[in-house]
Amino acid sequence: MITFPNAKINIGLNVVEKRPDGYHNLETIFYPVKLSDALEVIEAEETAFSSSGIEIDSTAENNLVYKAYSLLAGDFHLSPVKMHLHKVIPFGAGLGGGSADAAFALKMLNDYFALGLTTTQLKDYAARIGADCPFFIENKPTFAHGIGDQFKPVNLDLSAYEIVIVKPPISVSTPQAYRNIIPTKPDFNLLEIDRLPIEDWKTVVKNDFEKSVFPQFPEIGKLKENLYEAGAVYASMSGSGSAVFGIFRHLPTNLDRFLPKGIFIYR
Repeated sequence: MITFPNAKINIGLNVVEKRPDGYHNLETIFYPVKLSDALEVIEAEETAFSSSGIEIDSTAENNLVYKAYSLLAGDFHLSPVKMHLHKVIPFGAGLGGGSADAAFALKMLNDYFALGLTTTQLKDYAARIGADCPFFIENKPTFAHGIGDQFKPVNLDLSAYEIVIVKPPISVSTPQAYRNIIPTKPDFNLLEIDRLPIEDWKTVVKNDFEKSVFPQFPEIGKLKENLYEAGAVYASMSGSGSAVFGIFRHLPTNLDRFLPKGIFIYR
């Protein structure tokens, strides 16, 4: 059995307050995109995990796919399987690739072993893996708040547009992204984004992490400028970086001309 865990982008990301537990409350929109990994599970004599593509820690115990299997195995009698992940979604990019892999593993194992888990039950398991992991269970445009673990559906359809994701050969860690962040209440309510023409997003839909990340990594900020120069109607860093996405009405045939060498481009 094979499945294709897809990435997400963050449309707007507001850091609204610091919590007593040290975490931050956020507001953002998770939007699923086509960029995806490939995850396969097959019958085996003993449970094992392997990977290809982008190099990751392939130690089973350290991988979220294996953690998904272990969570279910703790509550159900699962026969051994071999799981292989072909990694395409870059990490340290704000695209949620690891969370997607885990969530899709839960869904696939639910089908593979005919466990009969409901969507709500799958989300409960996913929440034990990561704050944004439950999003990928339903995998629909979602307003996320709290620490990114509370969800509301949002009416947003970008299927008429082309979304391009670009990434420099660097990653941004969470501590780096939070450096110099000052939580503030946003002027624009992201729940109302469906009422706002996409041409107006540029002035009010912000990613607060850009204020911290761009000064540390000017090349990431430059990529946002490059995408606007190429004709994007909206461009932004995704999550805490380092990937930047552009939304185009019509994708230019010479997009590469607007970008520096060594940049990874995903369409």
